[in-house]
Parts: sequence; C-alpha cells; structure tokens
Amino acid sequence: MDMFCDRLSCHGKAEECISLCRALLSALTWLLRCAAFYAEKVKEPLEQAAAENQLKMCLERLEKVLSSTKNRALIHIAKLEETSSWSTVEQSLVKLGENLNNLGSSPLRSQADDCVSLIKSIPTMLSVHSEQLNKTGFPTVHAVVLLEGTMNLTGETQPLVEQLMMVKRMQRIPSPLFVLEIWKACFVGLIECPEGTEELKWTAFTFLKMPQVLVKLKKYPQGDKDFTEDVNCAFEFLLKLTPLLDKADQRCNCNCMSLLLQECSKQGLLSEANMNNLIEKRAADKENSPSLKSAENANIQPNPGLILRAEPTVTNILKTMDADHSKSPEGLLGVLGHMLSGKSLDLLLAAAAATGKLKSFARKFVKLNEFTKQITGEISKSGPVRALLFDISFLMLCHVAQTYGSEVILSDSNSPGEVPFFETWMLTCMPEEGKILNPDHPCFRPDSTKVESLVALLNNSSEMKLVQMKWHEVCLSISAAILEILNAWENGVLSFESIQKITDNIKGKVCSMAVCAVAWLVAHVRMLGLDEREKSLQMIRQLATPLYGENTLQFYNERVVIMSSILEHMCADVLQQTATQIKFPATGMDTIPYWNLLPPKKPIKEVLTSVFTKVLEKGWVDSRSIHIFDTLLHMGGVYWFCNNLVKELLKETRKEHTLRAVELLYAIFCLDMQQLTLTLLGHILPNLLTDSSKWHTLMDPPGKALAKLSVWCALSSYSSHSKVQASARQKKRHREDIEDYISLFPLDDTQPSKLMRLLSSNEEDSNILSSPNRSMSSSLSASQLHTVSMRDPLNRVLANLFLLISSILGAKTAGTHTQFVQWFMEECVECLEQGSRGSILQFMPFTMVSELVKVSTMSSPKIVLAITDLSLPLGRRVAAKAIAAL
Repeated sequence: MDMFCDRLSCHGKAEECISLCRALLSALTWLLRCAAFYAEKVKEPLEQAAAENQLKMCLERLEKVLSSTKNRALIHIAKLEETSSWSTVEQSLVKLGENLNNLGSSPLRSQADDCVSLIKSIPTMLSVHSEQLNKTGFPTVHAVVLLEGTMNLTGETQPLVEQLMMVKRMQRIPSPLFVLEIWKACFVGLIECPEGTEELKWTAFTFLKMPQVLVKLKKYPQGDKDFTEDVNCAFEFLLKLTPLLDKADQRCNCNCMSLLLQECSKQGLLSEANMNNLIEKRAADKENSPSLKSAENANIQPNPGLILRAEPTVTNILKTMDADHSKSPEGLLGVLGHMLSGKSLDLLLAAAAATGKLKSFARKFVKLNEFTKQITGEISKSGPVRALLFDISFLMLCHVAQTYGSEVILSDSNSPGEVPFFETWMLTCMPEEGKILNPDHPCFRPDSTKVESLVALLNNSSEMKLVQMKWHEVCLSISAAILEILNAWENGVLSFESIQKITDNIKGKVCSMAVCAVAWLVAHVRMLGLDEREKSLQMIRQLATPLYGENTLQFYNERVVIMSSILEHMCADVLQQTATQIKFPATGMDTIPYWNLLPPKKPIKEVLTSVFTKVLEKGWVDSRSIHIFDTLLHMGGVYWFCNNLVKELLKETRKEHTLRAVELLYAIFCLDMQQLTLTLLGHILPNLLTDSSKWHTLMDPPGKALAKLSVWCALSSYSSHSKVQASARQKKRHREDIEDYISLFPLDDTQPSKLMRLLSSNEEDSNILSSPNRSMSSSLSASQLHTVSMRDPLNRVLANLFLLISSILGAKTAGTHTQFVQWFMEECVECLEQGSRGSILQFMPFTMVSELVKVSTMSSPKIVLAITDLSLPLGRRVAAKAIAAL
C-alpha cells in the first residue's frame, strides 16, 4: 500500500477504471475493520502495546489513501456503484467511534478522528460551497423583490420563493444578509411607489405577502442554522439603517418596523422575546428621529394598519357573497355599498391580491353579475336594487381588470356552462393597453330591434326605467345605439341639447352603461382621422362628467369615483395619440401611475442604453426603471432587448462593473426569463462563438461576465420551466412557436442542424458531429439516457449549446471563445446544487469530459464528479476513466 497509494492511475478502458474504484473501496473497508479491531484490543492490558502499534500502522495507511482528493473521488464513485459495500464502511465507522474512547487523549486518538472525518466527507464532497462574506448589497435579490412588488402582486408565492432561493444559491448569499436585502427592497418600494392604488399594493406586498414568502423560505434546508435566528439577525442589521426606516415611517405615517415585526412574529418567524427586543430598539431610535406628526396628517389612518385590518375583512366578505343572493339582495347591497366608500375598495383588493384571494373575490362578483339577469316577475321595489347590484359588480370587475390584469377574472378554460356576460364583454369590448378593438366587430352589433328600442328609450323618456330591464342586453346594445345617435348628431338631426339629455340618461342611473358606451367610442375614435374626432371626443367628455341631480340612485357618488377611474384608463391611449385633454372629475383617484414613461422623439435603443447606464451607476434597479424596461421589451421584442443589453455588458471593462452588470441584467431578464434565455442561449451565444470576428469581445472581464449570466439564466429557466406556467405579466407577449425552435435546431442525427453547419469550419469535424452513424458513446449525454423531451424549446437549445461547446473544445484552434467555454463550465460547477437531478449539465455529451480535463483549471477530481451524472452507470464509468487518468 505504501508503494502505490499516493499515485494511483489507470489509462485503460472504463471498466478497468471502475474496477480500480471498487478495489479502493475494498481496501478502505479492510483498513477500517482492522482499525476498529485494534482499537478495541487496546483496552486489554496485556496486548496494549502491540495493539497500539498495529492501530498506528492502519491509521497511517488510511490517512495516506484518503489525503488525496483523487482517491476520495474514486471512492465516491465506488460508493454509488456498490451501495452495500458503503453500508459496511458506515458500520465499521460506528464501531471505530465507540472504541476511540479507549485511546484517551493520545496522538493516535486525533489521527483516528481525522480519518473518520475524511471518510464522512466523501458522500458530501460536492456540496461544500463557501458563502460570500465580503459583500453586503445584493442587487439581484433587491431587483427580483421590486419586480414582484411592482408588477406581480397577484402572482403565486411559490415561484417567487424558488426564484429567490435560486439567486441565494447561485450568488452564495449568507441567510441573514439575504433576508436583510428582501426587507431593504420592501422599504425602498414603500418609499418610492406612486401614491394611491400603487401605494396600497406595495403596503399589502410588504406586510401581507412577504411574511408568507419567508414562511415558505423557512421550509428549505438552511444547513445547521435556525432560520428564525437568521431573520432576527437580518432585523438587527435593518435597525442600523435608520434613514431608510425613518423615511418609510414618514411616508406611511406610522412605525412600519414595529408592525412588520408583529406580523413576522405572528407567522412564527420571530420569537416573542426577539420581537419585543427589536421593537424597543426601534422605539428608542425613533425618539431621536425628526418629528413626523404634522397637523394635517395626524388624523389620516396609516395604510399598513388599514391593510392588516382589511385582510380578515376580505374573508368575511367572501363568506357573505356565498349566501343566496335572492334571499336578501338589500343586505348584500349594504355590504357592497360599504366596500365602495373612500379607499376601502382598493384596500380590500390589495389585501386580497397579496394573500392569493383576488381570483375567488372576482369570481364571486362575476357570479353576482350573472345573478342580476333574472327578472321574472320583478316588482317595482326590487328593480333599483337589482340595477345597483349589476352596476356595482360590473364597475368593480372593470376596476379589478384594470388594476390587476384581466387574467384574474377569467374562469378556467375547462369550466362547464356558458361564458358569463362580463367575461364575454371584457374579452371582446373592453379597451386595454396593447389591445386594438374593431368598432365594427359583430360584438358591437347586436339585434337591431333591441338597438332601436334602446335609442327610442334614451331619446324620449326623461329618465331610465329600472324594472324588468335586462342590463346585460342594454350594455351590449349601447355601442350600436351610440353609433346611431352620433350619426344623427353629425348629420344635424339631433341638437347638442338632445345629446346632453341622452348622455344624462345613460350615466344617470347605471354607470356601467356609460362605461360600455365609452369603450365603443374609444375603439371608434382610433379609426377616425384627426379632423373627424371632435364630436366623438365631446361625447366621451359628456359621459365622463357625473350628474348631480336629486333623483340619482343610491351610492351614486361612490360609483362615479370608480367609473371615472375606469374611463380614464380606457381613454389614456387615445387621448395620448390625439393630444386631447379630457378633465376626469378630480375624485381623489390619482393619475395613472407609470404612464408615458418613454421620452417622446427619442429612439428606443438610446432609451435602453441610457436607463441601463443609470441603473448600473446606481447599483440597483428602481421600480420606474423596471417599468421602462418592461415597455421596451414589449416594443423592441425579445431578441432586440436581449441583444442590446448583452452588447452593453460586453462594453464594460472593469471587473467590479461587469459583475454588478451581471447581477442587474439577471434581475432585468426576470421580466421574461424563459423567452430571454431561449434568445440568449439559442441565438446570441452561438453567433458570438461561431463568428471569429466577434471573439475579441469575449475577453476577460466582459466575456467571463457573459458566461456567468448565461449559466444563471439557463439554470433559472431550467429549474422553473417544468414547474410554472408563464405568469400573467409574460402571457401578454407573443410566444415563439415551438416549431420555430425545432426547425432551427433539429436534433435528429440524420439532418445536420443549422448550428452544426455554422460550426463546420473544417469539413471532417462537421461530418463527425452530424453524421447519422455518430458513435453512440460520443454524442450521448445524460439527458438522452434520462427521458428528456426534445420537443421542448429550452431542452433543444441547451442540447445544441453543449454540442457547440463540445466541438469548440475538440477543435484544433483555440481563442477567447475556448476560454469562454471554460468559464461557462466553471460557472456551471460553481452554481451546481448537489444531488439535484436534472441540472443543465445533463445535456453535455459524455465525450466532453475527457476534453475538459485537458484544460488545466478544470482538471480536478471534484470538477469531474460535478459535471458527470453519477446517477447513471455510464456517467460513473466516464467519471472513473477521467479521474483515474488525472
């Protein structure tokens, strides 16, 4: 053993290398059994000296075998080949441990302890990662949290939790600093969000949704540390950021920290003692902060308290709405009227959105809206109540669709029965950002007799009748009625006075009619020339001005507030195009936040570069920039967006700048990670790697940074794409057709893919790579042995990228692109989560292992273990062969 232990190698076939692994494991088992045997003999006085001598010999050999990482790696492979032999090793370890006490505190004892810990480290060889202790700010975590809070309050928490864990792992962020960064982002969001609805959304996100996210983070294995300790530690750090907390308290008009601590304690994230200690420290700190209470805001109730109170109310309202509406419609009306007053509707919606109840909230209102279709045998007393129930539910649903996206309202596609009226109306008639409606579409042209009677009713009667009215039919007929009335006005048949009477009739009782009328007018105005728009816009103005008469129905003022906000959102696009002003009644609703973000007359590429430069200088992405990036991604498309940002990254030449750029770019790519990753790995990288005129751009540091970004994006997309469907925010975008990827990257061996043709700089290489009879083992990757669907675009792109990398490593010329490949692989190993099946490395052809080992920085046993799929026999053979040859 002394002769060969420290220089084992084998250059034979893979089977022989596997035999070497097994032999090493047998030797280890034998030495351990001997050691355990002699350690027991030591306590017999007669044999003590001899036993100690024998034990010393065993331990020395054990130490010699195990001190080499290469030997430990070979044993690691053998352990996976023969699980039964490893359990023998574990039994001997237990026995040796029991007998170690016989040795007292001799040098032998410490030598034996060292051997035991070395053996115990073999199964976990790959899971030891050092944490980053030199950094305190983590812009990616910050941006991911800001992105969710600004754009995705209604999103599920699980995908966010996985995204955050992914970032924590890839950037190796210590737990306390990770939690601290989450809270920092929440406070920054609270301070900088626009007033009104956005502010309520952020408050709900911080105080209701984020504690829920931490509860889920707590379930992930945190090593040997207690998560509640990490949370406590994070809050201790947060307390030191006094200016941030003071500013948040000033904005929210309350002690935010104290409310947040109580909420976390309620969720079991903090012990009571820690909570009280932190609350006291903050209170002492606040004594010295500038006085916040001014006379005018002393009586305004702070949002955080209101949001925390609104959350249980949501549950109660959901229960109330489950009752049978026909029994006491008046009672229900009372509850709804109460919801409409002041800002309680937005408070309730924000609380529902943050706790995942918004969808069921919306479904209940759709159901209520359907219920109001029943008019058989209606008496005059119940007419107004039904009209109000219809109107309130309709307005609320429009408001929810505009604030949180129309996906929240849609029922699941497979639910039976006819589509509810509101859903039909919303999908076909409601203007939304980026949706162009055709004013001549059949949905705007209902039954002509109904239209005629509606026109007559609006024109002749002094006010709307309520009994026996089919409101959903009126809403569908109003668009055609408005067209008739508009034509009559244009042609001088009706005077402006008659038009005023008609619009008063439309908006006087049921605000929904005005909403439906304006929805059609907006579609109509878009189709007109600038000089033809005057009368239509005047009509919108008329409909948007509320009536202040005596005989309006109950809750009229409250309903007008919501109506005005809905109309303002609907008209925003058209008014921007025509540079027209319409004064919507100042109802305390704020103007639309994040509207008109792009400066006029500036090319979008300049906007992109200037915003990215600003963000890079600041070191973090604020919510305004997030919205600008989102708009640019819509306008320029995925390829344009990705390509230009990668160009910006490759311009950076300072190491710390490139690293910060990667952290920020990854966060910006979270706007649509799946599509941006496909573009980056499927188009941009292959172009850079196969075009020799671009190789100079891949030098260190920008090239290294791009490799890091590519791996992070690949890992994120790969870990999430099997689990989650695209979020509502991303569904708005055009989805690339899967077929496009299949034609671009055919993986069928008989048809060389476009990528492979790009690679054929020298003929014989490309033939080897794309010939139908490519030898089985040369191109096999773990993914082909596991069942991985190649119809999936991401899988195809990854498989092709690794084929490209493999051909670069095997090529006769080297350059910065070869260096890039090496950085890419190193980053893959760095970020690898051990024991995770289905890493992106499973797309690597097995032949690449022997090519990689030739590169000096990659020639370590640990790296070989990390890049091969050891759950497969073929993977173990490849690893054994590569390590035995080192």
